[in-house]
Amino acid sequence: MWEQLLDCFLDSLKDCALMLPILYLAYLLMEFIEQRAGEKLNRTVARVGMAGPALGGVLGAVPQCGFSGAIAGFYAAGIVTMGTLLSVFLSTSDEMLPILISNSDKIPADRIVKVLLFKVIGGIIAGFIIDFVLRLIKRQKNTGSEHIHDFCEQENCECEENIWISALKHTAKVIVLIFAVTLVLNIVFEFWGNEYFSGIIPAVPVVGEALMALIGLIPNCSASVLITELYVSGVVTPGQLIAGLMANAGVGLLVLFRLNKKKLKENLMITVLLYICAVVMGVITSLIW
Repeated sequence: MWEQLLDCFLDSLKDCALMLPILYLAYLLMEFIEQRAGEKLNRTVARVGMAGPALGGVLGAVPQCGFSGAIAGFYAAGIVTMGTLLSVFLSTSDEMLPILISNSDKIPADRIVKVLLFKVIGGIIAGFIIDFVLRLIKRQKNTGSEHIHDFCEQENCECEENIWISALKHTAKVIVLIFAVTLVLNIVFEFWGNEYFSGIIPAVPVVGEALMALIGLIPNCSASVLITELYVSGVVTPGQLIAGLMANAGVGLLVLFRLNKKKLKENLMITVLLYICAVVMGVITSLIW
């Protein structure tokens, strides 16, 4: 038994060691995008008004720290519509993209692009539908030019000025999560096999997607790490992957509930809409993938 556990530990360590340089380069690129272009992207989304869901869905796919949180702040300030907010939440990639890229030997590039397209297109369509319905029933917030402080200053995220150090910190945090998830999965596979673990996520249509979307609602990057690792390991289907990832808005929900705290019912409605859209898109993916 101890030999098996040691093998699992060493295998997990080896897998993470191989991922490390690729993850670091990916986060270095993200830090560059965030520090050099992040504010411009945020301001652009705030100015586009009714076209917000389209731009929000595309920019949400760019895996940069805090973008979903910044959009939540804009929504709380009345700068962007609910559709724009949800389009960003649904398309946000969080830790998914660097993990898939670092597993390019298992997940081909065309499949990674396909996952991104499903998330972006689903987010855009959902955003426009939500804005259209809310305008019909006259419950849409009026967007304006209300002032909002810079997200990083407001949230005290303590981002490093040096992108090399900041990328290293992000890489260290996520590699620990990846190692923990990988180790648990390796132990389960070693002692019980893929069949046992696959049984935890039902293959029943809709049920599996609904369960993965619930996991995705956890407002932490660990949720996207877990969901993506399960997909890489062949435990969950593409539809369940999409459902889980589209429900995971990173820190967006946390920021929304804090900054929009006087409107609890509205925040709960947004959370429910996020969950429903994620499940629906996951089921659609399962039918056409």
